[in-house]
Amino acid sequence: MFEGFDGWLRIKDDPADSFIDSDNPGAERPYRVSELINHCNFILEREFVDVLVEGEVASFKVNQGKWVFFDLKEEDFSLSCFMPLNQLSVAITDGMKIRARVLPKVTKWGKFSLTVRQIIPVGEGNIKKSFELLKKKLAAEGLFDPARKRPLPDNLSKIGVISSTNAAGYLDFLKILDNRWGGLEIKTVNTQVQGLNAPEQISRALEYLNQHTDVEVIAILRGGGSADDLAAFNDEKLARAIAASRIPVITGIGHEIDESLADLAADVRASTPSNAAERLTPDRSAALYQIRASLSNARRYLLDQIDQTEHQLSETLHSTKQLIHQKLAATEQHLASVAKVLASLNPEAVLRRGYAILSSDHSPDQNANYKTGDVVKIITFNQTLTTEIKNAQKR
Repeated sequence: MFEGFDGWLRIKDDPADSFIDSDNPGAERPYRVSELINHCNFILEREFVDVLVEGEVASFKVNQGKWVFFDLKEEDFSLSCFMPLNQLSVAITDGMKIRARVLPKVTKWGKFSLTVRQIIPVGEGNIKKSFELLKKKLAAEGLFDPARKRPLPDNLSKIGVISSTNAAGYLDFLKILDNRWGGLEIKTVNTQVQGLNAPEQISRALEYLNQHTDVEVIAILRGGGSADDLAAFNDEKLARAIAASRIPVITGIGHEIDESLADLAADVRASTPSNAAERLTPDRSAALYQIRASLSNARRYLLDQIDQTEHQLSETLHSTKQLIHQKLAATEQHLASVAKVLASLNPEAVLRRGYAILSSDHSPDQNANYKTGDVVKIITFNQTLTTEIKNAQKR
């Protein structure tokens, strides 16, 4: 790529070839200062398209609330770094080891510096420190407030998934979903789940699922790993994107002991990708067992109701029978009494007791009085007699 030329650093086929004095082909025209700076930047841009550098932060400061300046150090070596504040999505402080994606550049003042595009802390202690600083900041804004978190929808049919499709955690998630319930529509967006590019890719996947799909919940998944592997999920912009999602978000990142800003910003945090699948779907076997148990309980309930109804009907019939018997007994007693009275009033019974019935063919006077000479009929128990009244006296 490079070759030396009379003490000058040349790059083949680059614009420096034009710096030849046309009046004196054997001589070079000197660079103007701006030309040399631009040419150096041209060489740097061609050679260092995408540079990843690692070092310790020193002299960190923010100017005018807009610009971030710090040095990246290694023993006695140091590089000046610059970036816009709104692109800094992790918390960094002096002494923290970081990994940064940078573009080397020579400023117009002739100072060599690195324009920083992305930063991620390196090492468990640095990651934890950055996490705690951002956690405190975002918590103060209410980003993790339980009141803003939404429950997962019931009876899901469409799930959006953000993960690496080659990851074991993602495959476990799908397997458990199918084993537990099945028949779900899964919309997966394949992203990196570690490294500097992961936060932006996950954020863009969230935006896509929110704007262009009708999924009912979004699952962000990443299996276990070291603190460095999971550091991408402590990105401030990613946490804000999760909190801003119109669709409820569940995270299944790392293991139970792992906690990230993404977990805190999500509506629901699952301990692992497998646990996320369990939280999203009912267990088909358990559901069938519950249905069978419900049917069995319903059957027992109905049988109990039938038994109770039969018992109540039996008691009612028994009570009705007793009432009818009581009514019949009372009626029979009444009829017997009436029959006794009627029997006592029966003329035949009177005749049996020795009495006689007196009647005549003509009616007596209005006072039922007979007079001498009237012919009357006398009826006894066993005879009918006809006689004439010989004497009639008032009683």
